[in-house]
Amino acid sequence: MEINIAKLLREAREKHNLTQEQLAQKVGKKRSYISRIESEEGNNIKIKTLAEIVEKGFGGNIKIEF
Repeated sequence: MEINIAKLLREAREKHNLTQEQLAQKVGKKRSYISRIESEEGNNIKIKTLAEIVEKGFGGNIKIEF
């Protein structure tokens, strides 16, 4: 099963009514970085970076199970 991380992040940002700029400020990144990870490049994101965006940007947590 393939998960499209880029799409999930974009949808989460929109669900939280955040612009790319607002999310970038919350996470301490540039807007261009958020734009890149919302493109197909986001599917190669490191778990640490993904967790940082979810925690700082959306106030959530990531749970990984095998």
